[in-house]
Amino acid sequence: MSHLASPSSAGVGALLREWRRRRRLSQLDLAGEAEISTRHLSFVETGRAVPSRGVLIRLAERLDVPLRTRNQMLHAAGFAALYPERSLTAPDMAVARRTVDAILTANAPFPALAVDRHWTLVASNAAMSGLLVGVDAMLLAPPVNVLRLSLHPKGLAPRIDNLGEWRMHLLLRLQQQIDRSGDAVLVALLAELSNFPSRASAAPPHDLAGLAVPLRLRLPGLAAPLSMISTTTVFGSPADVTLSEIALECFYPADEATRAALLRGV
Repeated sequence: MSHLASPSSAGVGALLREWRRRRRLSQLDLAGEAEISTRHLSFVETGRAVPSRGVLIRLAERLDVPLRTRNQMLHAAGFAALYPERSLTAPDMAVARRTVDAILTANAPFPALAVDRHWTLVASNAAMSGLLVGVDAMLLAPPVNVLRLSLHPKGLAPRIDNLGEWRMHLLLRLQQQIDRSGDAVLVALLAELSNFPSRASAAPPHDLAGLAVPLRLRLPGLAAPLSMISTTTVFGSPADVTLSEIALECFYPADEATRAALLRGV
């Protein structure tokens, strides 16, 4: 078995304990799910024992730990990383990239984009450009953060009719992502976005019978705002870190006026 470094049992134990508490599991619950003794798990968490590679992978799977962090756990225990991390532009990621592009293209003429774990724009379809009229060039300079672009006072925020409602929806999603991942970059992003100015929605709360929160976006030349709902698509059972962190956000018209506007290219 290949090792990267000497095991750091205290390090991997602390990581496991942190993630167990994040998932609100007792040692008894986690040990039962991973088919190990509670005593052994206690020894691992306190640094008195180093888990085998197989046990560590089982624990990480039961805790639904992101692949990036699973590699960190393996490294902390002295094992080689299990999950590769390749750029989406790498030759052996061509199938994945074609899949992303196919979904974005198929969503046209409705807007769609792909983001990474920090909400950095990875790709988008042509329909997205029509929504960005008037956005400050600074916010469109790579790397583009999609949440910052949405809520910044020089971004889309001034043209979002239901800014209060949409802002709450995005911040809640971000908080849920933080709860799942513990990502410090997302924690800083949430703090930044929370300080952006907001306002009450110009229209009554959404009327989609509780199905979804729409984005109501005003565009020059349109008498009424576009009203769109979004879906999120992720890869099923990814074995690559990069692929596991890609999400595709596809927008669809929530009313017939929006559908007509998007079909004619707004």
